[in-house]
Amino acid sequence: MSRVALHKRAVVAFLLASLCCFSVFAQERKSNSSEQATSSEQQEADPLKRPLSEKQKKANAKALRQELGKTYKKWLDEDVRWIITDEERQAFKQLSNDEERDQFIEAFWARRDPTPDTPENEYKEEHYRRIAYANEHFAAGIPGWKTDRGRMYIMYGPPDEIESHPSGGTYDRPMEEGGGTTSTYPFENWRYRYLEGVGQEVIIEFVDTCMCGDYHMTIDRSEKDALLYTPNAGLTLYEQMGMASKANRFNGGLERLGSGPFNQDNASKQFDRLEQFAKLNKPPAIKFKDLEEVVTHKISVNLMPFDVVTDFVKVTSDTVLVPITVQIKNKDITFVNKDGVSRGTVNIFGRITTIAGRVAQTFEDTVQVDVPPELLPKTTENASVYWKSVPLRTPGRYMLELVVKDVNGDRVGTWRRSVPVPEYNEDRLATSSLVLADAMHPVATRNVGTGNFVIGDTYVRPRVPPADGKPVSFKRSQNLNLWMQVYHLSVDEKTHKPSATVEYDVVNTTTNKPVIHTIESTDQMGNVGDQLTLKKTLSAANLQPGVYKLQIKVNDNISKQTVDPSATFTVE
Repeated sequence: MSRVALHKRAVVAFLLASLCCFSVFAQERKSNSSEQATSSEQQEADPLKRPLSEKQKKANAKALRQELGKTYKKWLDEDVRWIITDEERQAFKQLSNDEERDQFIEAFWARRDPTPDTPENEYKEEHYRRIAYANEHFAAGIPGWKTDRGRMYIMYGPPDEIESHPSGGTYDRPMEEGGGTTSTYPFENWRYRYLEGVGQEVIIEFVDTCMCGDYHMTIDRSEKDALLYTPNAGLTLYEQMGMASKANRFNGGLERLGSGPFNQDNASKQFDRLEQFAKLNKPPAIKFKDLEEVVTHKISVNLMPFDVVTDFVKVTSDTVLVPITVQIKNKDITFVNKDGVSRGTVNIFGRITTIAGRVAQTFEDTVQVDVPPELLPKTTENASVYWKSVPLRTPGRYMLELVVKDVNGDRVGTWRRSVPVPEYNEDRLATSSLVLADAMHPVATRNVGTGNFVIGDTYVRPRVPPADGKPVSFKRSQNLNLWMQVYHLSVDEKTHKPSATVEYDVVNTTTNKPVIHTIESTDQMGNVGDQLTLKKTLSAANLQPGVYKLQIKVNDNISKQTVDPSATFTVE
C-alpha cells in the first residue's frame, strides 16, 4: 500500500474517533444537565434541602431561642407562679443558659417532693391537678388559675368547708358582723382548719361584686353587702335600735361592718386580719428552708456532731440503692419536757448532686426522740439513728451534703463527702456493701421493700463508724449481724444452678489469728440463682474485747472469679 493510501486511512480513523468522543461527551453533558435539573427541581420541591445563608441560619436560631424562652417564661409566670418564692424567682432570672434552667426546675420540684426515694413526685402531680381543677371550676373571663379562688386552691388545696351563696340575696348577719338583715352579692367563705405558716381556723372570703363570676378575695367582710351605700337599708342591730348610725361605718377602719353587741373588738383584730391576708398571699413555705440554705451557701459549721455511713445495693444494671445512715448521740441532742416526757427533736436535710452540680435527690425529715424524764440520764450514751435510701444511676460520682439541726438547742452541723457509686458489670462477680448491723430480722410480707432499715425482705440497722476513723463497736451483750449480697454468679448450663463457696473468717488484728472460720457452699443454700444474699448473726459474747477483722471470700467455681470484702469492728 502506498504512503498516500496509508495517510488517507489514518485521517478517516481519526475522524471516526473524534466523532465517537464528541458523541460520548454530548451524552455525558446531557446526562449531567439532566441530573442538575433534577437536583434543582428537588431543591425547589423540598425547602429543607435548600442551602441556608448565614442570615437565615441566625434568624432560625433566634426563633428557636425565642420559642424555648417562651417555655421557660410560661413555667415561671404560669406553672409555678403561686408557689415559687421570691428568692427562687430572682435566682431563676439570673440563670444564663437552658442547662442551668433545666437543673433549677428539676431541683425546684425535688425540694418539694415528699417521697424523693420514689419515681413519682406527688407534690408536682398534685400541683398540676389543682391547676386543672382551678381552670375547670373558677374561670371567669380569665383562666381559673389566675383568679383568687384558683390561686388559693392551687396554693393550699381544697378547703375543709365551703359556705357558698352563689346568688347572694337576703343575708342574716352573724352577731360578730353587727347582726341585722341585708342583701348581698354572691360570696363564698372557705374554711381551713389549719394552714402551715398561716394559722388555725383560717376563713377566706371571696366576693363577686361584679355579678360576673369573678370572686375576689377580701379582708373587708362588709364588701359583700349590696346595700352598704344605700341610706337606711341593711341596718345592723344597733342601727335599727337607734344606738348607732350607718354613717359611722365610713369613718375609717379596715371594715365597714357597723357596731353591734358582739363586735366591739373588731378594731383590735384588724392587724390580725391584715397579717393573715399577707401570709395567704405568700407562697407556701418550704419545709426546713433554713437547712436547705445551709447546703446552698456551703456554710460549714460543726457545732452539732453526727456520724454518717453510706452503703450500696444493686437494684438493676444501671441503678444502685444507696442507704444513708445518720447517727446522733443523745448527749448531743437538747431534750425538753413535753407531755410528760423528755423530747428531743432533730431536723435533717440532705442533697445529692452530680459532679456537674445537677441535683439528683433531696430529702428532709424530722427525728424525734422521747425518753421518760427519770431515764434520761441513763440514755445519754445511747444514739438515735436515721435512715434514708435513695436510688442513683450508675456508674457515677456524686456529692452528698447533709445538714442536721438540733431544734431545741438551735445547733447545726454539716457533713459533705463524695460518694462513688460502683458499676456492676454483668460479666464480673461483685458484691454489695458488707453491712455490720446491730439489729437484723425478717419483715412481714406486707412490709417487704418498705420502711426504715428495710432492704428487700430484711430489716437491717447498720452500725455507724465514728467520724474519727475508728471502727464500729459492739458491746459483748449485743449480737453482731452481717448482711451482704453477691451478684453475677455464673450458672451451670446443665443444672441451671451456680456453684460457689463462701468462706467466713473473723481475725483478731492483734494476734493476726482467726478466731472463727466457717465455709458453706451454694449446694447447701437451697434454691439460689445468680444473686445470693448472705445473712449471719454472731454473738459478741463469744469474742474477747479487742479489734477484729471480718473477711468474706466468695469463690465462683464456674467462672473462676473471686471477691473478698472485709470490715473491721471492735468488741467492748
